Amino acid sequence: MLVRPSMLLPLALFLVSPAAIAQTDNIGHTRHEHAHGEKHPRVVEEHRFMTNRAGRELQLPAGEEMFTFAIFGDRTGGPAEGVSVLADAVRDVNLLEPDLVMTVGDMIQGYNQRPGWLEQMREFRGIMDELLCPWFPVAGNHDVYWRGPDRPDREHEDAYEVHFGPLWYAFEHKKCWFVVLYTDEGNPATGERSISKAECQTMSPEQLAWLSSTLERTKDAPHVFVFVHHPRWIGGNYGNDWEKVHEVLVDAGNVSAVFGGHIHQMRYDPRDGIEYVALATTGGGQSGRIPDAGYLHHFNMVTVRENQIAMAALPVGEVLDVRELTPELRQDARRLADGVATFRGKLDVSVAGACSGEVEVLLRNPGGRAIDVTLVPESDDSRWMFWPDHAHAVIPAGGERVFPVRATREAGSMDEWFRMPEVAVSVDYLAEGFRYSIPERVTPMPVQASLPVPATPDVEHALRVDGRSGHVVVDAERLKMDLGSAFTLECWFRAERFGSRVGLVNKTENSEYGFFVSDGRPAFYAFIGRGYVELEPDDVKLERGRWYHIAGVYDGSEVRLYLDGRLIASQERSGRRRANALPLLVGADVDGAGRPMSYFAGWIDGVRLTERALYDGRQFEPPRRPAEVDGTRVLLNFDAPIGPWAFDETEPRMHPLVKGGASIEAPGR
Repeated sequence: MLVRPSMLLPLALFLVSPAAIAQTDNIGHTRHEHAHGEKHPRVVEEHRFMTNRAGRELQLPAGEEMFTFAIFGDRTGGPAEGVSVLADAVRDVNLLEPDLVMTVGDMIQGYNQRPGWLEQMREFRGIMDELLCPWFPVAGNHDVYWRGPDRPDREHEDAYEVHFGPLWYAFEHKKCWFVVLYTDEGNPATGERSISKAECQTMSPEQLAWLSSTLERTKDAPHVFVFVHHPRWIGGNYGNDWEKVHEVLVDAGNVSAVFGGHIHQMRYDPRDGIEYVALATTGGGQSGRIPDAGYLHHFNMVTVRENQIAMAALPVGEVLDVRELTPELRQDARRLADGVATFRGKLDVSVAGACSGEVEVLLRNPGGRAIDVTLVPESDDSRWMFWPDHAHAVIPAGGERVFPVRATREAGSMDEWFRMPEVAVSVDYLAEGFRYSIPERVTPMPVQASLPVPATPDVEHALRVDGRSGHVVVDAERLKMDLGSAFTLECWFRAERFGSRVGLVNKTENSEYGFFVSDGRPAFYAFIGRGYVELEPDDVKLERGRWYHIAGVYDGSEVRLYLDGRLIASQERSGRRRANALPLLVGADVDGAGRPMSYFAGWIDGVRLTERALYDGRQFEPPRRPAEVDGTRVLLNFDAPIGPWAFDETEPRMHPLVKGGASIEAPGR
């Protein structure tokens, strides 16, 4: 058997050493590049592994016992709709199904009398009782403080213990212990309760003694987790009473973490082998919204192993239901992402830049469930005014809704700062258990402009495109030709660079016609009859920095490609073109949604589309400045920019838009 060198490559790949793999850099990673815990134990056990193939020996996770639990932050101090955030967190956690859920206090708004307190308690418990797993409360100041007349000595403490649970308690789960403490006992001398006075933030001898005896009973546990409301370890208005508690926790030797809340921001203060963690909110008030810095609605997930714990914060509402992501939902989402807005009518802009007109925005829901849509007319040009300034609707499955939008713009302002009016449409797909947000789509309103004929410049101008985003969009309505007719597409171009796939002037998408200059090779594609005629000669190589004229011709029986007036490829073919409703893009290829791709970098000029065969034979003299002739449908000589448009010299003048990194200027030498 002859072994070619290429056949050795897979074996070489298998022989890469583990050390070499481990040294690979985290290229492109910007967050969480370090692991806090040790690698999990692994084993090789033949009785747990089956295959009938040879290959690298795979290590298995050791059979150690582990579990997960979640922690909710404060619910109070914010608007009433904070309970909706709490409900979202419950739904998220039900998808994860941890063993249990802990809180860190301030579950209800409180600071009231008994009737209001009972109503809020029932609301909170009603939401939390939707959890699939057990949950455990921690008392916070909002949960026990009384406001108003007839204040009982213990304020709401008695009601709390009846309806939520003991003020302090402990329980065991899978050999680990969970200890809940109470941080609002008040001033031991006066009984005053305050969240800002150090003398009120103390632990009673009774509770401290109970904590000491509990830690003695749990000394053989691999982990003890402590839960409080006030994070007294941070000092300040909390004073230094926590020091005596900290000493007890350290002496126990197995307290892994203490979790608190109250301050409505995430905070991490490890000390003496104990991880002190403050949570932000799960529906509570937020003084700032800086999610990446710990100001957010979230819940924490903790994974417990015998020798270590892992912790992560999950923003509320970010957990996806895998079972809901059906093919139908995916298909609906893709359809919605392609855009739901179409327009009826056009806005007429005068030579002076004035406009006063109306278009209808038609929003269609192609999906199988209702969508919640918000429509906002806008423009980067502040001289546009719109009415209404926004619209909102729920559109049922398969339904549609028409929104009239009136737009006005003052006269005398057709200048370089002119920008198109647009419509931004935001869509939420209303699935059974979640609102799936579809990325906002911004669509230009259809505008018909009456532009002054630009003077022929003393210095030749052309279209410059940057190869990244620059292109010109010729509306499909402008390109209508008889599908059986002859046609000619031509332009001048000068490339600054070439890539592996480069569109020059294109309307190709399993139909129609276009030019490519990929890898510096000219190509003309025309869909005639049952498929494409692809004219792409291998022996022609384009140079950068040099002007070329390219022309593609179909005369009814043959397709021809000319470069600088010289025939370089041809193929006999007859039949009708296959049409599409896509625009013609100058400076790029077009995808199935009409968007640009495979950009050209350089200069383009003299783009002309004509509904007849202009050139035949083996050679002709290309016109440096194409003129309108019988059958011309598009003629772009790029003499000067007028607002965002390039002037089309043919009638009716439906001027194309210059977009992205494209400009009209003198190319120089």
